[in-house]
Formats: sequence, C-alpha cells, structure tokens
Amino acid sequence: MENVLRPLIVIGGSLVVTLLVGWLVDLLLRRADQRHPRVPLWGLLRRCRLQLQFTMGAVLLRGLYDQAEIATTHSAGIGHALNLVLIGSTAWLLVRIAVAIVESSYSRYAHTHRDPARVRRVRTQVTLIQRVVSAVVGVVAVGAMLLTFPTMRTAGTSLLASAGVLGIVAGVAAQSTLANMFAGLQIAFGDMVRLGDTVVVNGEWGTVDEITLTFLTVRTWDERRFTMPVSYFTSQPFENWSRGGVQMTGTVFFHLDHSAPVEEMRDKLRDILRECSAWDGRDYGLAVTDSTPSTMEVRALVTAKDADDVWTVRVTVREQMLRWLARHHPYALPRVNTAEAILPPGTTRPNGTESHRSRLRSRMLEPPRTGRG
Repeated sequence: MENVLRPLIVIGGSLVVTLLVGWLVDLLLRRADQRHPRVPLWGLLRRCRLQLQFTMGAVLLRGLYDQAEIATTHSAGIGHALNLVLIGSTAWLLVRIAVAIVESSYSRYAHTHRDPARVRRVRTQVTLIQRVVSAVVGVVAVGAMLLTFPTMRTAGTSLLASAGVLGIVAGVAAQSTLANMFAGLQIAFGDMVRLGDTVVVNGEWGTVDEITLTFLTVRTWDERRFTMPVSYFTSQPFENWSRGGVQMTGTVFFHLDHSAPVEEMRDKLRDILRECSAWDGRDYGLAVTDSTPSTMEVRALVTAKDADDVWTVRVTVREQMLRWLARHHPYALPRVNTAEAILPPGTTRPNGTESHRSRLRSRMLEPPRTGRG
C-alpha cells in the first residue's frame, strides 16, 4: 500500500502545490495591477503564470522524485529528463519575464512622450533588446542542457583546447551573419532607421515594418514586403522621409500650351488647396519652370504634414486642375500641330511642286488684272 500511496502523494502534492502557487502569484499580481493601473508591468507579468507553474512543477518533481520511488531501474534517465525540463522551463520563464519588463518600460515611455519619432526609436531598440535577451537565454539554456550529458563534459576540455582554431573558422564562416548582427545593433542604437519610418529603397517607397538582428522588412504602399539585410542600411544610401520631421513638400508638373493662364491657375490652386483637408496650410506656389517649342512646364508646389498627406494633396491638385483647364481653358492644353509647314515664297518641295500656301501668297502679291486680256 505504501508503494502506491507514496507516488500518488508525491505527484499529487507537487501538482497541488504548483496550482496553488500559481493561483496565489496571479492573485497578488492582479491586486497590484488594480492598485497601480498606470504601471502595466503587473498585468504583463500575469501572462507568465503558465511558465511559472511549469517551472515550479519541474522543480518539485525533480526534488521529490527520489522519495517517490517510481521506476527505480530507470531513475537516472528520468532524473536526467527532469533536469532538461527544468532548464528549459526556467529559460522560458526568464524570457517571458524579460519581455514583460521591456514591454512595460516601452508602454510607460510611449504614454508619457508624444513625439512619434522618439517613440518609434525606443520601440525599435526595445524590439531588438527582446530578441537579444531571448537569444542569449536560449543559447545559455542549450549549453546547460548539453553539459548535463557526460560525453559533453569530457569533450569540453578538447573543445577549449581548440577554441582558438574553432573561433577563427567560425568567424570566417559567420562573417556575414555577424556583420548583420552588429548592423542591427547599430541601427537600433544609432537611430538610423526606426519602425514606422517612411523610406525609399531602390526606388521603392514604403514603411519599415519589422527590424531584427539580421534583416529588415519594408512594406510598400501596395502591400508588398521587401526583406533586406540590415547591413544594407549601414553601407548603402537610402532616403528616410521620417528623420528630422515628417513634414514634406510635394510638386505637381503640368505640360501646357504657351497660352495657358498662369495667373488664373495660381488662384485656382489656392482654391483647391483650401478645400483639401490634407494640405497643412504651410506653403504653396505655382511657377513656370521650363519651356519647349510646343509647350511650357508649370510646377505647382504644395506642403503636407507627412508622406501620406502629400500624396493625397498632389493627386487632388493634379486631377482638379486638369479638369478646370479642360472645362474653362481648353486652349491651354497641349496640342499636336498637324498642319503643313510654311515654306518661303518660291520654294519648291522635293517633288518640284510649289507649296499650296506659297502659291496663294504669290497670287495675293500679284497686282490686279484689268480688261479682258
């Protein structure tokens, strides 16, 4: 009877204590969250309840396994498995606690600061810190698991002896990976590019959607994703429209006839912008910037508070201005001249005939004839 009750008491007691500890910790965190609603840390730590119970259960089972006297012939293997579970659950718990602390810090910072650029910078740094902490804890946990195997312990001395050679080989083999990792840290703490920044890379306009230690994802306006190594942003030039302020100036070009009413177009541009909610009211202008033998180039200048609004203002100005010109000043639109070229009087064409206009002009210059003859 003792052989049956003892395992039940050990295993059942471990489960009961695990559930009880998890419930008590969750109760304390919930009360702390209610007392301090502005501190999100307690609410985030409540998400670690499963990891805490898993770790607590592994600790109790590993410590009381010898008293349970279950499968004594395989006690070494079961104890080793419990050690591995304990190491893995502890690493899982540490990662979740670190993520909760980092997210709490970011939430408080974002709540107290209204500058979008600074908030995006902190969010980028927080994301990379989370990934670094998770990677470090994972590597340490895997190393601790490997050291629990006797063969790994004996091989440790030989590995340390050849650490110099292995380090050189690993450094050469992982040169690009290490470069991307250091580039990711440089981007995070050098404030070169942040999550949510509007960038232009290889002629593509988009928003930074994700930053990791090795790659960066840019989401374009048409929902495509460009995944690029982070080392590209530390070695190649790119446009960051969100750095130093998000206000932008846009231009709209019109190719019109030389007779286009430029002054009336300025007044119409002012009226269009007053009705456009995306215009920030800072500045506008219209000027003739170039001319060709058949057309002239007119540039409209508009401003907006960010890249999305400047695009809206540009397409609105272009559409309404062309509609207004076509309705009220159709002569201002460019035309293709299909008339015959006027040649000097007496000049013949390559086929030996005189041009029609030249003949008409010659007849107009002749004196009028009198009489019959």
